[in-house]
Amino acid sequence: MDFALDARTEELRDKLLAFMDEHVYPAEAQFHAEVEANPDRWGPPPMIEGLKEEARRQGLWNLFLPSKEGAGLTNLQYAPLAEITGRSGAIAPVALNCAAPDTGNMEVLHDFGTEEQKKQWLEPLLAGEIRSSFAMTEPDVASSDATNIGTSIVRDGDDYVINGRKWWITGAMNPAAKIFIVMGKTDPTATRHRQQSQILVPRDTPGVNVKRGMHVLGYDDRDHGGHAEIEFTDVRVPASNLIAHEGDGFAIAQARLGPGRIHHCMRSIGIAERAIELMCKRANERVAFGRPLAEQGVIRDWIAESRVKVEQLRLLTLKTAWLMDTVGNKGAHSEIQAIKIATPRTVEWILDKAIQVHGAGGLSQDFPLAAAFAGIRTLRFADGPDEVHKNSLAKAELRKHL
Repeated sequence: MDFALDARTEELRDKLLAFMDEHVYPAEAQFHAEVEANPDRWGPPPMIEGLKEEARRQGLWNLFLPSKEGAGLTNLQYAPLAEITGRSGAIAPVALNCAAPDTGNMEVLHDFGTEEQKKQWLEPLLAGEIRSSFAMTEPDVASSDATNIGTSIVRDGDDYVINGRKWWITGAMNPAAKIFIVMGKTDPTATRHRQQSQILVPRDTPGVNVKRGMHVLGYDDRDHGGHAEIEFTDVRVPASNLIAHEGDGFAIAQARLGPGRIHHCMRSIGIAERAIELMCKRANERVAFGRPLAEQGVIRDWIAESRVKVEQLRLLTLKTAWLMDTVGNKGAHSEIQAIKIATPRTVEWILDKAIQVHGAGGLSQDFPLAAAFAGIRTLRFADGPDEVHKNSLAKAELRKHL
């Protein structure tokens, strides 16, 4: 395993670091001020469009997609770039058109969509003209088991009719989210993993009711387009909106999650790195009981532990990306689960210590730490809770010793 950056990645990394210094970090205050100034508006403020234009001009666009429509990067090449964007998670991923859930949805359409579906939805998503959401989680079942979903997708002539209730649908409060990929059951009598299908539902389809935004530890995540509760009541769409075939929904969902977990984990490492920087800066500036916090033994212990933890995490995630590139997602399955378990938990610990060093300020809107903590805590549920991944990983380990 060689994790040294190749020339292409080094070039993009240098360009992205400069873009962050020159355009993203200086825009953070204005970004959050515009969000606060428009309490009834969901999604990023208008100033983000200028950043998108600049990113596109510099060739920092669709870096996540490993095909000619994107930058053609491998998972290992994209990973360090995703880490950099995580340092300003509300702005940089959107500016580069590399934000979830659009990345996963674009991958689904790219890999499984028809030419008509790609023309109608993938192309405007790749151009950054619209946003999208992925509607799977439901309030009435334990969604940690994706086969539990109860939303029905019933064939009726040349259409499908959809009925069900979803929640925590990321980005769906943003009016720019023009298309939803909805997962439901087309055949409840089929084998457990062949009951589900995925279908494209335009936002303006009659019967689609985006009811409310869910709060995350008090945050509405307005700058990310929120997390919506949505009702689908007799929603009728053409049969041509089905993605792939009936019964393929579970397999498509699994394929969607592999690269997404690399993206999430590397962005989270970027959050951790910024938290360590803020923690060190605060410790050097503040004096308590006659000496700087930086001279307190417990503070130094937290900083040292944070550095060790983040380096371990990065190496594990890079190994996972390398395995995905060399032996495929199936061959990297255990490592994908391992990073999903380790990353949110570890970054949560680092953020907690950074908040503690900041005192009451760490809990406030004056620093990015509290909002980052809420987001990272959410990640321990997103794409499956810790316990599901631990159970599956342990089963794989046990099989080795049968």
